[in-house]
Amino acid sequence: MRTIIHIDMDCFYAAIETRDRPDLHGKPVGVGGSRDRRGVLTTCNYDARKFGVRSAMPTFVALQKCPQLVVVPTRFEVYRRESLEIRRIFQEYSSLIEPLSLDEAYLDVSGNDLGGWEIASRIRAEIISRTGLTASAGIGPNKLLAKIASDWEKPNGQFEVKEEEIVAFMEPLPVRRIWGVGPVAAERLEKLGITTCGELQRRGVADLVKLFGRFGWELYEMARGIDRRAVEPSRPRKSLSTERTFSADLKELWQCREELEHLFGELLADLKARNEGRPIGRLFLKLTFSDFSKTSVERAGRAPSLSAYETLLAEGFRRGGKAVRLIGIGVRFSEAVAEQLELPLGEKDLG
Repeated sequence: MRTIIHIDMDCFYAAIETRDRPDLHGKPVGVGGSRDRRGVLTTCNYDARKFGVRSAMPTFVALQKCPQLVVVPTRFEVYRRESLEIRRIFQEYSSLIEPLSLDEAYLDVSGNDLGGWEIASRIRAEIISRTGLTASAGIGPNKLLAKIASDWEKPNGQFEVKEEEIVAFMEPLPVRRIWGVGPVAAERLEKLGITTCGELQRRGVADLVKLFGRFGWELYEMARGIDRRAVEPSRPRKSLSTERTFSADLKELWQCREELEHLFGELLADLKARNEGRPIGRLFLKLTFSDFSKTSVERAGRAPSLSAYETLLAEGFRRGGKAVRLIGIGVRFSEAVAEQLELPLGEKDLG
């Protein structure tokens, strides 16, 4: 039986800033994002979240919600240094490590005599000791459950879902806790009378596939706590991307363009933080529409630009002819160089 741990640092970037600047303690802090209408927060601390401020929120909106918000610039070289130290701690307990971002990773600790709970406790204690930062952990028999569990006692806590507890755990779990179920999907499920995984379990797989396409099969399995994915150890990533699911579908192209500007800023920040000098070979954009159909558009390109992604967006939008629920953009690295590198690049994570 597998034992998977999901480690998630608590407000990673913001925690580093408040650690290094004692004058910020107890204050709402946002990281990144200029104060004009195009600035977007990379992350924020829990003091800011009490005011409704969230990661990926336009900075001007965050300041409207919390005028006393302290906005500090990103320091990616510091975040990367701390991430490498945390990675070294992981390596003391497992060789099967799948980094998701600078501050998040899965570990497969199956067969370790210490057990998942003890290993997670030791890792979190080591992180505090070496970096002064806190992390939350989830332990489970698969990645889905470990990921859900890591959010259960956040911040600075841990939670475990054991094999024999899966049925009881999943029954009352809100469907919005499932990976991939954003606000729009949750609303659509609610209209069908489905708000918990138990209610979702009572729907047949054919019914869900008819309603949600391929995603319906994933819903059928995830509602039962089933996840067959293995923890994949560090390897060079072929791409880097960021995406956003919207609370309300975007019906007009101009609305999509506005959101695209924010995503483009996030992608550039990710490239600055995580690129290892690899040349870019292609640019891509993907859209998920209101009926859960999808399309993607690619073009050759060495340097990402907003105008290039606007061209891809226009083409993708024309293909669908429907409202948009998700936009994702990214780059693919030249494979000849990627094969020579050993450090992975994580997907977008906002701390």
